[in-house]
Amino acid sequence: MKKDPFKEYIKESEPNKRDKGYAWHTAIGLQAVDGLQTSEYLVHTAVRNIEGEISFQEADALLQTYYEENPARDADDRTEEADKVSLRIATLLSERAFSFTPNEYLSIHRKLFAGIYPHAGCIRDYNIIKREWVLDGATVLYGSATELRATLEYDFSVEREFSYRNLSMDEIIHHLAVFISRLWQIHVFGEGNTRTTAVFFIKYLWTLGFDVTNDIFAGNAWYFRNALVRANYNDLKNGIHETTEYLEMFLRNLLLHEDHPLHNRALHISGAFRETEK
Repeated sequence: MKKDPFKEYIKESEPNKRDKGYAWHTAIGLQAVDGLQTSEYLVHTAVRNIEGEISFQEADALLQTYYEENPARDADDRTEEADKVSLRIATLLSERAFSFTPNEYLSIHRKLFAGIYPHAGCIRDYNIIKREWVLDGATVLYGSATELRATLEYDFSVEREFSYRNLSMDEIIHHLAVFISRLWQIHVFGEGNTRTTAVFFIKYLWTLGFDVTNDIFAGNAWYFRNALVRANYNDLKNGIHETTEYLEMFLRNLLLHEDHPLHNRALHISGAFRETEK
């Protein structure tokens, strides 16, 4: 396994390098939710940005030039997408500007995927299914295309009116897990929902006073997605119930620096069946 070039920056005492190291580490790690990997060129460019040699804007210009000179040879090669989206996530996570609105959510998607997806920032107008490994090929029931805007606005309005006052940390963690799992379940975009939701959620957590600057997202991006899936899937005839248990373990590690094991195999429903049969 290659040495992680960002670990040393996350431990840096210099705040600017530490924050950029976290932003890049998270940005690159989040590509795993769609099975994507970044290039060595992107990593080299990221290190130059962290070291202060180039700005995010200059990094973007370099990346644009690189892919103009080195276009993908295979239609299935999504390295360019992974590189460009990583840069854009790192840029957004280096900015504290944020508003808790549906438009902010749509804007994040637009900023991440402009020029990559033709529907960047647009609410999908068709229904979708996604075969999930964690569900043995079954799919979550995602939001209906005709109701997406109304559902999105409803979830935001409910969360905006919710009071965290006098709640225990266990109650806060549970509520956050329910909120983000419901927001993700809408799946308002055709593609890029999990990466958009993760960036939005991190920035929202900052507004709630949480110092989300560790590597839990970077190292467990696929677990995060699978936990969102399990929070929105029922198969009652086989004893499978939607649960935020796994998402809450992720959040406890993220927000409270606990050390719960985050293994994807524990979320796989066939594994759950085997456990009940013992």
